[in-house]
Amino acid sequence: MPPVLKSSPPNPQIWGHIMAIPTQRVTGKLATAGLAATLGLAIAIAGAGPANAAPTAVDLGTATSFAVLAGTTATNTLVSTVSGDLGVSPGSSAPGFPPGIMTTGNIHVADVPAASAQAALLTAYNDADTRSPATSPTDVTPFTELNGKTLTAGIYAGGALGITGTVVLDGLNDPSSVWIFQASSTLITASASVVSLINGADPCNVFWQVDSSATLGSGSTFVGTIMALTSISANTGATVAGRLLARNGAVTLQGNTITVPAGCTGTIAAGGTKTSPAAVVTPTPTPTPVVAAPSLPNTGMDATVPFAGALALVGGGLAILIARRRTASRAQRDTATTGQ
Repeated sequence: MPPVLKSSPPNPQIWGHIMAIPTQRVTGKLATAGLAATLGLAIAIAGAGPANAAPTAVDLGTATSFAVLAGTTATNTLVSTVSGDLGVSPGSSAPGFPPGIMTTGNIHVADVPAASAQAALLTAYNDADTRSPATSPTDVTPFTELNGKTLTAGIYAGGALGITGTVVLDGLNDPSSVWIFQASSTLITASASVVSLINGADPCNVFWQVDSSATLGSGSTFVGTIMALTSISANTGATVAGRLLARNGAVTLQGNTITVPAGCTGTIAAGGTKTSPAAVVTPTPTPTPVVAAPSLPNTGMDATVPFAGALALVGGGLAILIARRRTASRAQRDTATTGQ
């Protein structure tokens, strides 16, 4: 057992010298050192903050109320149900309603709300595309296939993203959690694939930014807002709790259910129709009939001779003929007179 050290009273002379040290000098040095340490810690925390900051939701602006938005055309076959607005701009056609049904919202084709929504989509697309830093899952290298993964909130960047089974988005009981997926190529989901949300994850806060086109497999269950540069195709029976927003190409529906989530429906755009507007047909102009000039008998004259010149020639010929007849008549009279 180690010896117990007993303390003895300090030497009065030494203790007196220690107590005689000016307290202001010690206090000032300690305060300066403490302030420096505090500032260093604050700087370190501030520098590390942005790298760990949770992403915020992408602002869709006037595109918020649109369940479907296309650049060229939005077409539908079979009975699709759309809850939210459907827009096309700058294209001018949205055939297939009916049999498609607009439960809420309206169809906007080449009008002001559709053009405004496309402008807002451009801003939102660029925002999602430039978000950083990307979250790097340790179990996904490279980040392409999402099947079998459970992902918490973050920014996930990859190439051609695919879902062949089920991907789970875990909100960790935080309803403000946000997921932003950046696909540098395509987004393709297999038939019957599922995007599942657990622990308070909100479909309003899931965004898929796609540099090319997106295809949803038959019977798949998809969650989130797709913002595709080109086109989006939903195969037969696919359901979407979110939006299908295509900047430059078409959106194709085949018996789908597209629903803007209740917590982020936005304000339904004014105007529009519930059914497909009649296609705009540009009338073909009626050609002006061309009347052919009457054919003239062949007189041996050059057809290029002006009409007035031709009349002059005819007139001159008649004058000569009349003069000859008059000369002949005089000759006959003179002959008759001589004979008498």
